Amino acid sequence: MKEMLSWDQTLFKDSELFELDHIPEHFLHRDGQLQAMMYSIRPALGGGRPLNCLCIGAPGTGKTTAVIKIFEEIEKHAPQVVPVLVNCQVNSTRYAVFSQVFRKLIGYAPPTSGVSFKKIFNEISRYLAEHEKVLIVALDDMNYLFYENEVNEVLYSLLRAHETYPGVRVGIIAILSDTGVPHLFDPKVESVFLPEEIAFPRYSRDEIKDILSNRAKLGFYPGVLDDIVLDRITEHTSALGDLRVGIDLLKRSGLNAERRASRMISVEDVESAFGKSRLVHLSYIMQSLKEDEKILLRLVADAAQSSSGELYEKFHLKTNLAYTRFYELLNKLHSVKLIDADFTGKGSRGRSRVVTLRYNADEIKMRL
Repeated sequence: MKEMLSWDQTLFKDSELFELDHIPEHFLHRDGQLQAMMYSIRPALGGGRPLNCLCIGAPGTGKTTAVIKIFEEIEKHAPQVVPVLVNCQVNSTRYAVFSQVFRKLIGYAPPTSGVSFKKIFNEISRYLAEHEKVLIVALDDMNYLFYENEVNEVLYSLLRAHETYPGVRVGIIAILSDTGVPHLFDPKVESVFLPEEIAFPRYSRDEIKDILSNRAKLGFYPGVLDDIVLDRITEHTSALGDLRVGIDLLKRSGLNAERRASRMISVEDVESAFGKSRLVHLSYIMQSLKEDEKILLRLVADAAQSSSGELYEKFHLKTNLAYTRFYELLNKLHSVKLIDADFTGKGSRGRSRVVTLRYNADEIKMRL
């Protein structure tokens, strides 16, 4: 019975460490990226305009965590610099992005309607000029600004603020997930953005094992996770290339072992947890979908495959939206890798597409 947990015991010393939004105290295997970011920001510490950065890499490679770690240091040691992290999944319009900046600077959110963008922009710029503050805006998941065709307006407004208000200093850290689809800026933005590109490659197998081992040591009690089980979790994580899968797998495997009242996680606990953990990225993407996107995704999930024309007819009946908007939503679902939408060469000017899900339909419907 010594191997069995009693009802009031747990394997978790600190379960917070297995939450996907947890920021680790020791951020491993990203020293080069942190140094490159600090180099770009350094001019701001003397009151100058920082260099812009473009952090690019696959999901789950530490881009957001790196920016948060840098911003924590700025908050502690550089009161003249104001860092603002904007989640573009949630704030995907120019007005929404600048509302987040306004909230950080002024201390309260502007009204969601009835106030022009120009008024918010002027308030922000005036505040920065009068208080001699340097603003650094990190656009997390900037892909979503591309999907909504807002990216050039957002960047141009931030980068040109000093022309309207001399003395304003603004830097941008763009965090872009590499989805294999090229993201192109307007030439007028490209000519002033000129970012330092900081690559976040996928973690190697050894790096993944080191990070997961460190998280397990801090989060579980001693003896809960042996090397064989850690290797299996590392294999699954390495195959998918997303560290978040491994962290979620540690958590779910631990809960499975607790359910069995076992003091140790077994390989079987890992295997039964993997079905859900491998879909961490799917859950993350689907949290951000708007109502029209959900309607379109459900229509795709209801058919094994559809032509874009058939799909539009059903979508139009449900939403009354025009084809242009349907086409934008279809491209977005394709870009975030929820669907495949391949051109067939048929139809009007060869633009007909066959649309299929990239995931099991039941998994999609459950999350809808």
